[in-house]
Amino acid sequence: MIDKKPELSAAMRNKPQPKVFKKNPIIGTKFTLAISSAKGGVGKSTFATNLALALKQIGCKVGLLDADIYGPSIPKMFNINEKPKSDGQKLEPITKYDIQCMSIGFLTDQQTPMIWRGPMVTSAIKTFTQKVNWKDLDFIIIDMPPGTGDTQLTFSQEIKMDGAIIVSTPQEVALLDVKRGIKMFDKLGVKILGLIDNMSYFLGDDNKKYNIFGDGGVKKTAAEFKKEFLGEIPIDPEVGKQGDLGIPIVESNPEHKISKIYNNLAKMIKQNYLK
Repeated sequence: MIDKKPELSAAMRNKPQPKVFKKNPIIGTKFTLAISSAKGGVGKSTFATNLALALKQIGCKVGLLDADIYGPSIPKMFNINEKPKSDGQKLEPITKYDIQCMSIGFLTDQQTPMIWRGPMVTSAIKTFTQKVNWKDLDFIIIDMPPGTGDTQLTFSQEIKMDGAIIVSTPQEVALLDVKRGIKMFDKLGVKILGLIDNMSYFLGDDNKKYNIFGDGGVKKTAAEFKKEFLGEIPIDPEVGKQGDLGIPIVESNPEHKISKIYNNLAKMIKQNYLK
């Protein structure tokens, strides 16, 4: 008796190939930079707004896209209380501090929760990236939502992002999520420009550093995954205060020590990535 080899079913023989996504560039900008945090509450939006302003201050034309659909921060942090105009085809970004801005928060009441499922979020992303009249930008900074969910996947798969910076505190619980974020961007082919250790320490009146959330975790994670470590940004109450007032620290006090950190980072980004 001759044993027959089991035959593959038609479905198995015709196994579908992985879907190849077409990544569309954001029209009107030279470099699309995502600011990401795998964990909420690490200061990502504060970082995104101040980096955008620092790039502006060294002569770049900058746009700021608030992609945090469920928790938009830009309207508050830039003190914008108006709705964008439309020509029937595209939305016009709202310009504040010489930054072109767009946020879902411009279109809804600040206290209205965004109870949206995935397809609605995807539609909003396509509107903000393809149907906003971004004008002659050197950089567009995308303030991503925290985590590795639908919004992040849609951006990474369908939008041409030239780079990403991952923001984290040095807490172990935050770094666990950072590692997932790194793997997501690597898998989806998004270049990680580096990691930022935000709220890394507090400088007391005695001039001593107090590592409230731990010490060195972000730098170690960057080394583990062979990513660049972009530096530390300490805790400073003035940063939060100015963000709440709608005038971020880089705009309100360019000579502040925190502003100078952002300024140096902006110079590095401009030198290395603006062609």
